[in-house]
Amino acid sequence: MTTRREFLTQGSAGSLGLIALANGFPISATKPAKNTFQVAITTPQKVVILGAGFSGLAAGYFLSKQGVDVTILEARSRIGGRVFSHKIDDTDNLTIELGAEWVGASHKRLIALCKEFGLELKNNQFNTHLIYQDEYFTEAKWDYSTAWNSKFEEILQAYANFSEADKVELDKMDWWRYLVNNGISGRDLELRELLDSTDFGESIRQVSAFAALAEYAESSEKNEMDYKIKGGNNQLAKAMAKAIGRDKILLNHQVVSVVQSGETVTITCEDGFKIEANNVICTLPTLAISQIHWEPMLPKDKQAAINALQYARINKNALLYDQRFWKDESFDILTDILPHYFYHATKNQPSQKGVLISYTIGDKADVVSRQTDTWRSRMINNALKPAFGETKSHLLKQTSYYWGNDKYSGGAYAVYGTGQWFTIRPVLERKFENVYFAGEHLADWQGFMEGAINTGEAAAEQILGTLSKAKVPVRA
Repeated sequence: MTTRREFLTQGSAGSLGLIALANGFPISATKPAKNTFQVAITTPQKVVILGAGFSGLAAGYFLSKQGVDVTILEARSRIGGRVFSHKIDDTDNLTIELGAEWVGASHKRLIALCKEFGLELKNNQFNTHLIYQDEYFTEAKWDYSTAWNSKFEEILQAYANFSEADKVELDKMDWWRYLVNNGISGRDLELRELLDSTDFGESIRQVSAFAALAEYAESSEKNEMDYKIKGGNNQLAKAMAKAIGRDKILLNHQVVSVVQSGETVTITCEDGFKIEANNVICTLPTLAISQIHWEPMLPKDKQAAINALQYARINKNALLYDQRFWKDESFDILTDILPHYFYHATKNQPSQKGVLISYTIGDKADVVSRQTDTWRSRMINNALKPAFGETKSHLLKQTSYYWGNDKYSGGAYAVYGTGQWFTIRPVLERKFENVYFAGEHLADWQGFMEGAINTGEAAAEQILGTLSKAKVPVRA
């Protein structure tokens, strides 16, 4: 059986032979003066990439290594996109992630890039404690029932024998219904909802059963929550950007229109900046795609798919304490109340001080995001009482980021609902004339940095293959 993951490595191996044959050349990019008419100047091959997140940077780095001239347009004032490293304490140089957090043991491409750039990966695995019905359980003192553990292992083993038709049928059901149909109930179901909704960012009633089962059946033992990059995950963004050339990455350039005419694509930004290209890689989340004027218009089925895909509402509330009262570098804790899930966000960073992040999802995140810092600190103090008693006296500062209100994504990562994986996903990834699409929402490692990188590189390879077939000459 071919897994969701395998097509990525198979596709890459099949196209590597094309890379050495394909190179590209620049088209001019100009910023018009006020009240002037801009004339397009036709010069050789050029690729413009929309978005300087991991997908866009990976595509840009991949193409630039082959001599293709690229320009990356980014609406934000920083690179990285939904990878958002934040220094919360300057004195002790403590860095946390307000965006993408984990590198999985199975994330081969990201791990390879870290090795290539000399970036160290630090263990970021946790031993999960539990607060349930106002009672505290250490990591070794709680679990699912023996009967459910046995049943779930059967479910995971059976997945290996699923046919493609089985998977399509499974996609028509939500994860909650599938679990219930397989006999889960009571406390086991409540814990499953708490744990799995942490992974998907929304209730398991809103997640495709196929997307969920494939995630658990094909992931590492810790569900790909294995590592993080020393100094912040944005270190990889910086390394790729430096290799591409920072002059090739234009920040504060929000794309407002994409006009395709023959072999030329004209991209216009909010400030009037225009650039022409022969090919475009769009790595934007669907909310940002929907806010662009496309000419010709995107196909109706692609518009519908863009409007149908939801993104996870996640709030990350980081709390800096004067001491690590949890006494365990690998500490995290699941709760059945509003703060939802906590984890130690400064693991392996030397300091007496430490950070816990309260990671809330879905409706909980929406509620928490609207409150004041005073309210949030009081809520968190109360949530942690069964385990640690009063903790508010140790709190030095806090910061919070709610991805549900993010201007460009409207969420942290895509969530494929019932019946969407095999219907809207192929439509979303389909190229449109000279525009290719990439991003974590199109990846088999969906929701991870690895997936963003995989799809960015895959789009770049498609363009290289096109240039090779067209026998584009190598740049001198």
